Amino acid sequence: DAGVHSKAWYAATCDRKMAEDALYQSNKDGSFLIRKSSGQDSRQPYTLVVFYNRRVYNIPIRFIESTRQYALGREKSGEERFDSVAEIVENHQRTSLVLIDSQNNTKDSTKLQHIVRVS
Repeated sequence: DAGVHSKAWYAATCDRKMAEDALYQSNKDGSFLIRKSSGQDSRQPYTLVVFYNRRVYNIPIRFIESTRQYALGREKSGEERFDSVAEIVENHQRTSLVLIDSQNNTKDSTKLQHIVRVS
């Protein structure tokens, strides 16, 4: 268990479009939720969805089998690893999360500030 099921920020029944729509409606930088990833892949079970600067970012959350930990985005050397998805959220409520826009090749950063609930 990734520690997500009882959390306000976990949108269990939410797909990508619903998540993006909910974040655009919130229209607040740092709004976020976590949803199940679209592809049923055990190595990438969840997606962190973040709103910043009028854009929605879908950041994969990877499960690292060898250490039974979680990490964000593509695998990279020296990446931060966490024992649960809840730890990722708690960490990035305190420290900024880097948002990479692959289309424009720009970087931004924001903290996870506003939990968005999907009804």
